[in-house]
Amino acid sequence: MNKVVLMGRLTRDPEVRYSSGEKSMAIARYTLAVDRRGRRGNSNGEQTADFIPCVAFDRAAEFAEKYFRQGMRVLVSGRIQTGSYMNREGQKVYTTEVILEDQEFADSKGAGNGGNGNYNSAPQTGYAEERRPSPQNASTEGFMNIPDGVEDEGLPFN
Repeated sequence: MNKVVLMGRLTRDPEVRYSSGEKSMAIARYTLAVDRRGRRGNSNGEQTADFIPCVAFDRAAEFAEKYFRQGMRVLVSGRIQTGSYMNREGQKVYTTEVILEDQEFADSKGAGNGGNGNYNSAPQTGYAEERRPSPQNASTEGFMNIPDGVEDEGLPFN
């Protein structure tokens, strides 16, 4: 099984290009800085994050172009794909990237360093039409206030 799930911050705004041909498709590339667990405060100056290249296609790529910005924390899932090519010097270069199947915001609205706060707190799956409005009666902790007198039977959980 080839499945990867990552949470990290965008190192820069997504780079989007469009394929040529009869049916043009958006292709977004961005890099996630993903912290390594247990490595915080390393005094040896060793790298404490991995920088993972990610690729999104079609509507998910257009979504990334429109809503993702440098510094935002996002949650992505997909598959790892490896490849290789010959560079101009004739050397073989090996590549590894995550081909995205799903992507969503990992922070609530306005949270995090570098987030511009212009996105909804609801998880996103790459399609702007699926955005849900944030609750009008949400408290500052991110929980909805339930009015007095609501019976437990009316709630969707026990």
